[in-house]
Amino acid sequence: MDFEAHRGELTAYCYRMAGSFHEAEDLVQETLLRAWKARDRYDPARASVRTWLYRIATNVCLTALEGRARRPLPSGLGAASDDPGAPLQPAMDIPWLQPFPDARCDADTRAGLRLAWIAATQVLPARQRAVVVLRSVLEFSAAEVATQLETTVPAVNSALQRARATLADAGGMDEIAEPDDAEAQAVIDRYARAFEAADVEGLVRLLTDDAIMEMPPVPLWFRGSDDYGRFMHRVFEMRGTGWTMRGLTANGQPALAAYPADGRLHTLQVFTVTGGRISHNVVFADPGVFEAFDLPSRIF
Repeated sequence: MDFEAHRGELTAYCYRMAGSFHEAEDLVQETLLRAWKARDRYDPARASVRTWLYRIATNVCLTALEGRARRPLPSGLGAASDDPGAPLQPAMDIPWLQPFPDARCDADTRAGLRLAWIAATQVLPARQRAVVVLRSVLEFSAAEVATQLETTVPAVNSALQRARATLADAGGMDEIAEPDDAEAQAVIDRYARAFEAADVEGLVRLLTDDAIMEMPPVPLWFRGSDDYGRFMHRVFEMRGTGWTMRGLTANGQPALAAYPADGRLHTLQVFTVTGGRISHNVVFADPGVFEAFDLPSRIF
């Protein structure tokens, strides 16, 4: 049995459950180890290898997440700041939501990886999270999910209904769909050029009026193009001009790696584009995140 062929999609699944790419890799490794040890007990008449592996992965994730706090973004913890000059003090005691490096999985497994959707599902109890991912994203049948969770079809349907109601209240169900990649990338290309030119006015023109910027592990976030622009003035005052931006993708979304004039990697920025403008920018400054994306620490 070729378990390795399923590693990429299992990693994406465990990431949807755990909200951490590094943790997802560990959970997949445990899943494949358990599968290898139990390979003699696998019955192909009862389930495909893929379905069997998802059952093991689900049990591994639920055990790991038992009693675990959710992984938030700053916008999930409190009100937006109205002070772009506030201290940028990291909160390393918070298990922040992490981005997912698209290069680590095939394109056809990236549905349901958008950051806003992952953040929304983090508020769900772990079993509800498993149900909504298995049913709404991976499209397993209710009967298959009931077997994976060792429960009944009515229990699965009830959990899915509750999960969808919670996500609908948060606007999360809309985030499963992917945007127009070409349109979004064109906007981000213009944003990158404006950033490299330290053109704050140019950046602001590319934002929606209520655009959000947040910066884990700093527990600050801003809402509105005015505060966004004021904060960017501060960034360029602190770090100077002469930035270099390199494009990539994360969570099925356009992203940029930002390098200031000294050439040292500064941030990984993951964007949401809505109606031809940037509505959300999650700016990651955690070196652990950079490692997951294999980003060079210096470019010259």
